Amino acid sequence: MNIGIIGAGHIGSALAVRLTSLGHNVYIANSRGPETLKDVAQKTGATPVTAEEAARHGSDIIVVTIPLKNIPDLPKDLFASVPAEVPVIDTSNYYPHLRDGQIAELETGSLTESEWVQQHLGRPVVKVFNNIYADHLQNKGQAAGTPGRISLPVAGDDAAAKQKVMALVDELGFDAVDDGTLHQSWRQQPGTPSYGADLPADKLREHFESLGTERTEAQHAEYLANHAKTEQAMEAQGIKLK
Repeated sequence: MNIGIIGAGHIGSALAVRLTSLGHNVYIANSRGPETLKDVAQKTGATPVTAEEAARHGSDIIVVTIPLKNIPDLPKDLFASVPAEVPVIDTSNYYPHLRDGQIAELETGSLTESEWVQQHLGRPVVKVFNNIYADHLQNKGQAAGTPGRISLPVAGDDAAAKQKVMALVDELGFDAVDDGTLHQSWRQQPGTPSYGADLPADKLREHFESLGTERTEAQHAEYLANHAKTEQAMEAQGIKLK
């Protein structure tokens, strides 16, 4: 497949390494221009391009994997010429304290993080790869049927796009678990029990069933508080997010 990756950070680079190793043509972009991606190209085997070229060359799948706060800075017409059937993956997470600042709709819970991204991109998105560490994404994929195989939740409103993305997740070595609509993707956001937990598929499905589909005010408050504690702990360890 031809896959465009917009964002060359930890997740973008990990995906590029794995996807090129599987024989896909990968085009990767960052905010500073392809001339700054020589090391990434050498490490991953991906072709450095501009964001516009990544969108154009990603004729099968496009991945947007940049800090949430930078989503509004992407060109407004970035996907104007991209056919409607090409899935656009969103991997982003909201880190208000360490990086993104407070975003009103995410604080109140009126939108999920990927609904907010979708609104700004003006393009339907599929949420996946947001709740696994980059190192695990690159190195912990296993063959289908392997006991304990890590599962990844996939949320989106377009059934065909979601199925194509779930097939890619399986090819990368993970069980794809349907997390419902984009409005239900709060179940895989930071602060929730499944975030970064590397659960097998049966446990992840059980967990989603226990949460229900409509987020309650109590759940939203609980997960925001959990995530705030995590951010504080990260800051205490000197961890900085770009």
